[in-house]
Formats: sequence, C-alpha cells, structure tokens
Amino acid sequence: MNTATSLLPPLSEATRERLARSGAATISNCLLKRGFRNTFLVGVQAVAEGQAAVVGPAFTVRFIPAREDLDTMALYARDDGLHRRAIEECPAGAVLVWAPDGDTKASVMGDMMALRLKVRGVAGVVTDGGFRDVPGIRATGLPCFQRQTSGPATPIWLHPVEFNAPVGCAGVPIYAGDVIVGDSEGVVAIPRHLADEVAEEAATQADYEPFAAAHIARGRSMFGLFPATPDSRKEYEQWVAAGRPPLEEKQA
Repeated sequence: MNTATSLLPPLSEATRERLARSGAATISNCLLKRGFRNTFLVGVQAVAEGQAAVVGPAFTVRFIPAREDLDTMALYARDDGLHRRAIEECPAGAVLVWAPDGDTKASVMGDMMALRLKVRGVAGVVTDGGFRDVPGIRATGLPCFQRQTSGPATPIWLHPVEFNAPVGCAGVPIYAGDVIVGDSEGVVAIPRHLADEVAEEAATQADYEPFAAAHIARGRSMFGLFPATPDSRKEYEQWVAAGRPPLEEKQA
C-alpha cells in the first residue's frame, strides 16, 4: 500500500453508508467533476440480481499468465500459495480485487472461497475475470462482481504474483486502499483521499434525485431542475424542511 494511502484514517461508517446508497454511476459523475474520467469498471456486473451493495477499501491481487512447471493443482492446494493466502489475509471490511487483466479462460474463485470470505467478514469481491460455481457463490450471500462466468480451474491459465500492488481491473487503475463501490449499476473505484468528500456529494445528489424525478413525472422541464441549480437546490431544501409534502399536480 502506498504511504499516502496508509496514513489515511479507516473508512468511516458514515462514508460507507453514503456511498452504498449513492449509486456507482452517480459516484463516477462526482469523480468526473474532479477530473477523474476512468473510474467505472465497464463490463463488470453483479453475479446475483438484487445483491447488496458493496463498499470497502481494495485489497488487490495481481495475476500473470500461468506457466506449466509452476502452476499445478498441487501448488493450488498448498497453504503458502498466494491464491489461498489471499482468502485468509484479505482484511474484514475490504473488497478483494482479483486482477487477471481481463482473462476469463480460467476462474479466479469458486464457491468455497467465497464462503470463507463471507465468514471472515470480507465486504465483497470484484474481478474483470470470472468465477466458477456461480450458483454456490450466490448462495453465500457475498456480493461479487465479474466480467463473465468461467469454469476452468485457476492454475490452467492464471498465476497470482502479488498482493496490494497497483493493478488494472477492467482498464481502471486501482491502488491498494482505493474505495470500491459496487451495486446493481456496476463497480466504481474512488481514490482513497477523495472518498469522504465524494461520499458526501454523491449522497446529497442521490437524495435530490427523487425530488427532481417527481417533478419531471408531473411534466416539469429538466431545465433549471436537473442537474440541480442553486435555485432548485433551495427549493428542494425548503421541501425537505416542510416534511416532504406531496408535490404539485402535473403541470401543463
């Protein structure tokens, strides 16, 4: 983990809660406003419809292509192998990011590993590769995100080489400790030093959107309403202060 990241305080529960309800797409827009264009892991999707949102610091595992004299099922079963060590060493509350450089010719994880992670309190798993035993992974309840399902065993094509190094996942740079948010919209990576301010802004925007949507459904123009303007934000705040009363009838 880089020094700047390691000196930051742990992710607060308030920040976790705000990010979990904000939506990955909304968060990516907040990052875009700060000049970060490449934060959304395009093509990585939840393995289960309706699974819980996941928020946590990234614990990264980088893979390279397998080599026949090193990558065998015997190595895969050893306790000192990095693949199995990652399952036991990923911290509780973190998001395990398997980074095989988009290779889906072999799986990065199966259901027994997912179950162990769930029991250990890991927040979730993200990969731009694929999982095997997906029905079993769904049954664990661990929020998991992948590019596509892949049945072959890991050692056929993939060799884990290091933990907590910078990785590329779905073309997005992820550093150890960056905050990963995954939900029904997809997955986004937030530079750790921006997590608290992005969480506050994204949650505020998420809270505003039902107000805007209700007006749009009643015929109001988006102009001056969405995105929020100072005037529409003031209108929203007055509406909240009034106890969120029913909005006016559909306008002509």
